[in-house]
Amino acid sequence: MAGHSVTIAATNGSSLNAYLAVPEAGSGPGLVLFPAGSGADRDAREAADLYAAEGYVVLRSDVELDAAGAADITAAVAALRGRRECTGKVGALGFGRGGKLAYAAAASAGVDCAIAYYGSGIEDALDLAPGIRCPLAMHFAENDPHLSAETVARIRAAFAASPDIAIYVYAGVSSGFAELANAKYDKPAARLAHSRSIALLRGAIGPHYDLEALWEKHTLYEFGTRDVAATMRTMVAEPYVNHIPVMTGGVGGEELARFYAHHFIPKCPADFKLTPISRTVGADRLVDEMLVSFTHDVEIDWMLPGVPPTGKYVEVPTIAIVNFRGDKLYHEHIYWDQASVLVQIGLLDPAGLPVAGVETAKKLIDETRPSNTLMKRWSESAGTRPGCSGS
Repeated sequence: MAGHSVTIAATNGSSLNAYLAVPEAGSGPGLVLFPAGSGADRDAREAADLYAAEGYVVLRSDVELDAAGAADITAAVAALRGRRECTGKVGALGFGRGGKLAYAAAASAGVDCAIAYYGSGIEDALDLAPGIRCPLAMHFAENDPHLSAETVARIRAAFAASPDIAIYVYAGVSSGFAELANAKYDKPAARLAHSRSIALLRGAIGPHYDLEALWEKHTLYEFGTRDVAATMRTMVAEPYVNHIPVMTGGVGGEELARFYAHHFIPKCPADFKLTPISRTVGADRLVDEMLVSFTHDVEIDWMLPGVPPTGKYVEVPTIAIVNFRGDKLYHEHIYWDQASVLVQIGLLDPAGLPVAGVETAKKLIDETRPSNTLMKRWSESAGTRPGCSGS
């Protein structure tokens, strides 16, 4: 998303410098972004562009923590709400010192929700807690030198009776863990926190996307029409796909398009089929449990690279975890039991190994089939009761 600088009116006739990022759709709910400090402009712009890609009209605002701060927070919120690109509802989000500003916005600026990342100083403003009536999420780092476990416990206690207030603590990380350019950036914690933030934003101010329909369109282009260009149009400009068992896929638009065009779409067997088992849909991701079946009539570069066709029929349980950014796919993590596949095509002898072939697929469909058939000691516990030692 390409943003640009704007100026907004502040208190006492002054003005505030700001950065505006607008989603591809041209409009959306508003999000006022408060950076960690004056030296965090790069992080703030990257964060603004990220949330614009998620569907928000983002105003990154410079507000100082001083006597005029509360009025300037309200001015920034009002300025964003009044822009033609903003569809009405407005949230606030901040990092570090900006986290306290987002917290203050929840208390007095009329925002519809707020998110504070390691908001240093919130512990000194707990008198504002009774005035917070909107959903609020606070993300804290376990190793934050400015916010001890005791301090976070005190904040948690202040909101114990508030069901719309969520407090998360991320183990083993420090403040700055969610800012890409920060030396303390931690990708797993940042991604988890971002998903939680998106869940709050979607629920409180939108926008709402039909992730199932987006995924169905993507898979139609992959396996139905087998159209590479159409498949890529369902994804962000720089997506990635990782087939976990064999590490095939691609990172970035150019590499992934090459993968789809030469090593995935034309390398799917003619009878390749996805049978849905279950589906879980969240705010920014979808998890599909599927049964994948096919006849190994072509060298499947993405699943069995270097293995000539065996003509064997295969059924294997498969999990797809699909992450969305706004209304586009961002990445896919695909898992399956490669040992089961190798057993079924005759490349792995299961004798003496804790692996199974097509039986894993059959038990997925019919849970009444025998359990523990690979567990040779299963018979030893026959006749015993839970909690009692057998003889």
